[in-house]
Amino acid sequence: MKIVCFLICLLTTELVYSQFSKDSIYSHFVLKKRRTDLIQNLYVKTIDVVFNQPFDTALEHQYEEACWAISQFLINKPIVQKGFTSLLKNYTLLQPSTKRSLLEAIYANYPFQFVQPIEQLSQKETIPKLFAMQIVYLQRAAILHAKKSKYISILQQRTNDWKNEEMIIQLNQHIQTKETKTTQLLPAVKDWFIQQKNKGIKTVYSFQRWNRNYAGLAIIQLENGQFARDKQGNLLVFEQLARSASDLPFFITNGSTPQGIFSIQGIDVSTNLFIGPTPNLQLLMPFENDSLFYKNNPSTTDYKQLLPKSWQNYVPIYESFFAGKIGRTEIIAHGTTIDAELFKEKSFYPFTPTLGCLCAKEIWNNTTGKLEISHQLNLVNAFLQTEEKKGMLVVININNIPKPVTKQDIEKWVIAFENNKQ
Repeated sequence: MKIVCFLICLLTTELVYSQFSKDSIYSHFVLKKRRTDLIQNLYVKTIDVVFNQPFDTALEHQYEEACWAISQFLINKPIVQKGFTSLLKNYTLLQPSTKRSLLEAIYANYPFQFVQPIEQLSQKETIPKLFAMQIVYLQRAAILHAKKSKYISILQQRTNDWKNEEMIIQLNQHIQTKETKTTQLLPAVKDWFIQQKNKGIKTVYSFQRWNRNYAGLAIIQLENGQFARDKQGNLLVFEQLARSASDLPFFITNGSTPQGIFSIQGIDVSTNLFIGPTPNLQLLMPFENDSLFYKNNPSTTDYKQLLPKSWQNYVPIYESFFAGKIGRTEIIAHGTTIDAELFKEKSFYPFTPTLGCLCAKEIWNNTTGKLEISHQLNLVNAFLQTEEKKGMLVVININNIPKPVTKQDIEKWVIAFENNKQ
């Protein structure tokens, strides 16, 4: 059950850019019976029926669908582990897409249970992306067990096979900096506020933790440099989760949302049932469509020049650039109809993870099919306070404190900027 964040009619659709009414938004997909049927279908038809059978290449499509469901909904039970063991034993018989869905589901749900078979696979893997997924799995398990020598040795041996592959370049960078990058000194955030005001670019800032198991907050700086506030003058903040279900690194497809710059291309409504009907922000990364990505800055096609000078040597802010270069696409900022109760034991509850998009908190009434709480709708309506339909979104990890980002974490930067009257 692969859930894809489609960029629907990105180049051709024009919506009426008035603010949206919560009362006009409805989804039958959140109704109690639909949610119950979905879970029944996931657990019984998609997973149990398939994994209770002996391995058969004729069932490959069902294996792939089962792995996508397990990954997206973080399903962990004995039949899943049994099925993964069988698929790993028959790994060479699988198609690349099935191998990828299997590795992603294992990474999402079993952090160290499959170290030995994946270590063996990594020594013979022929596809750079699959190799990268295997190595980051081994790296995480090695950190848990304080044993790094094996995966480092495998990485060194195999890297020469793919010297010029951007995936492998980013893999090596990730491995080398994994334990130090979260402690890097963050450049001055106010420099973003100053630059974007001077350029007159409407900007959404999504402030996150390095540990994406905790939710972040977004704020909006309007074209005139002022920040979106309510009628009482309070800074508007919007809760967002930047964690994908797998929580793979940013440079791997379906990994958590990359840090860095995204171009906002407008507002749209998805037909994807899991994303839901709440309007979303359509985003582009570099390399998806550079003529559109750099359109707000026609004097440059250089990502570095979009950054404040104090940020130009800060490596993490280039994640969206390299993710786009590798080929990641279809990351947007959207809501969700997925039942948060499926993740009630997770630290990011009541949020639901995605395939790498920014997902705002939404709570639905499962009797009426109407929204009760929607930070996504609030974000879009605040963005539409002014006429400009496009702009920029910047994702920034501020630190690695193990709790959700708070308004107090970021309001200090806004106040300092405003008091400085820059």
